[in-house]
Amino acid sequence: MILEVKELTKAFGGLKALEEVSFRVMPGIILSIIGPNGAGKTTLFNCLTGVFPPTKGRVLFEDKNITGKKPYEITRMGIARTFQNIRIFGRMSALENVMIGQHSRSREGFIGAIMRTEGFQREESEIRSKALEYLEFVGIKEYAYSLAEGLPYGYQKRLEIARALATEPKVLLLDEPAGGMNPQETMELMELIKRIKGWGKTVIIIEHDMKVVMRISDWIIVLDHGVKIAEGSPRQIQNNPDVIEAYLGKEGIF
Repeated sequence: MILEVKELTKAFGGLKALEEVSFRVMPGIILSIIGPNGAGKTTLFNCLTGVFPPTKGRVLFEDKNITGKKPYEITRMGIARTFQNIRIFGRMSALENVMIGQHSRSREGFIGAIMRTEGFQREESEIRSKALEYLEFVGIKEYAYSLAEGLPYGYQKRLEIARALATEPKVLLLDEPAGGMNPQETMELMELIKRIKGWGKTVIIIEHDMKVVMRISDWIIVLDHGVKIAEGSPRQIQNNPDVIEAYLGKEGIF
């Protein structure tokens, strides 16, 4: 298993946002985490990436205990994420945004940057070249030198994915990647996620659009009020009575 979550609990005061959630993730799959609003999905992402320390439980990445590690440490180990609300550097170019992701793998360090050593300049050239490759992969290379804040919303989403990929993760977490997208953008996003999987990455997504979830997922985990109520293949989840009950009132959810 590339990722294993054991009895993960997160409490905020007397409120348990997650309660003893356990699951295992096979490498090279697309795993979707679904559930009604307030189910604990983003809290789970925050615990996996070190934003929140869990109250109880453990997170293992490639059999290493990463519970309680800092976000930058987890990123360097090979887990990257995007956010539900886009967090790009608007006054920087698209290229500079992706280069920032690449710098998490920099070898030259602070002194090299200050002194502009030959090694630093060579590495900076490599980072720039690699960043352009990531922009091409997500389909926005032609906007490399455009300010990020001026890009269309769907392209900003792609840019955030490119920046996350630039950290060279083994596991990529996408929080509501299709949120706010039109149908055409959503279709293109699904193809991009499939290509990321084809690149050998493990992809974990939080997504409300059930059409997206059912079309691209290999495995699905369902949370409700912080508790895992089901997991299985898309077909198994569609026919699970506990899942249907959790979504009561959302006609045609699948």
